[in-house]
Amino acid sequence: MQFTINRSAFIKALNYVNRAISSRASMPILTHIKMVVEETGITLTGSDTDISIETTIEKTDDSANLKIQEIGAIALPATFFTNIVKRLPGEEMTLTQTTGFQAKINSGSAEFDINGQDANNYPHLPEITIKNQLILPADTLVEVIRQTIDSVSKQLSQPILTGVHFVLASGNLTAVATDRHRLAQRTLNFGESDVEADIVVPGDSLKQLVGMLEEVETVEIRVAENQIIFQLGANTLFYSRLLEGNYPDASRLIPTEKRTTLTINARELAQTIDRAALLSHEGRSNVIQFSISANSSMISSNSPEVGKVEEEIFAAETAGDEITISFNPDYMKDALRTFGDTEIQIGFKTPLDPFTLVPTNNAMNFIYLITPVRTY
Repeated sequence: MQFTINRSAFIKALNYVNRAISSRASMPILTHIKMVVEETGITLTGSDTDISIETTIEKTDDSANLKIQEIGAIALPATFFTNIVKRLPGEEMTLTQTTGFQAKINSGSAEFDINGQDANNYPHLPEITIKNQLILPADTLVEVIRQTIDSVSKQLSQPILTGVHFVLASGNLTAVATDRHRLAQRTLNFGESDVEADIVVPGDSLKQLVGMLEEVETVEIRVAENQIIFQLGANTLFYSRLLEGNYPDASRLIPTEKRTTLTINARELAQTIDRAALLSHEGRSNVIQFSISANSSMISSNSPEVGKVEEEIFAAETAGDEITISFNPDYMKDALRTFGDTEIQIGFKTPLDPFTLVPTNNAMNFIYLITPVRTY
């Protein structure tokens, strides 16, 4: 096997497949990148069995300037190989498979020899039967993921909650994530479609996917029995396993009654909470209080070990009963970040019931729910 390629184009492909590679791989060969060189191009594959990413550099891609002298296949250690390629001095590099499963890398005045493994020992990508497929704008999917991903659970004792629940039906997509302390639900309409699916995608998979979506305009989503595939452009496939189990019914968790409402700019409120969190993070409880009345609304935190902070917030509108409620500021900051610089309405029922945050211009399609902290 031998080829010469533009180093920048090769690094881009390596960065893609490295997203699927874990240092805690179940098999030693999964710490490697599989590389198959054919007459038409080079295919790179990375996998940790939960996530698999395959990307192809085609010979017809002018930016790659790919010249193939000899076809073949090899698996090379991902981190070591990638670090070498990133530090080579020249704009182009040549890789040659020498004896057995060794590779020689040349660029400029630099030359490296690296030991690899037999590519035939690399696990094959899953063979699947597609049940549904859907095409979405990539920026739309990025928005949906970013609005829900912070709410997935990090507790492996409830594996189903470590993913985002996607329901596709009647031309609508609903994405829900909850760790039982907070919940985020986003709904969007993708037009007339007979696509139907009820799946839970691991949060770790979606975090890796987001970084790749920013470089494409559309993404094709294919759902199979226990896998989901995202096709990014013409040459990259992102495979993820699906979580098994029944996801909680989010509609039962969202309160329908509001006795107090406050309308405010999300970014301005986030800045206030960020300041108060400086004190709460130093204390033992990490709790902030929200006091709302017709005359004024306050954010405060009182820590016997550290001190006290109190700041008035200037809401666009308040309505309903007076209320004082305690909450985790980190949950609130995560929630407010998903709204950006928009106006939101926060709805409260009682100091012990979950409260909701919705954008005033899109209240039907996005809701964030936070469970308060009992302080007495």
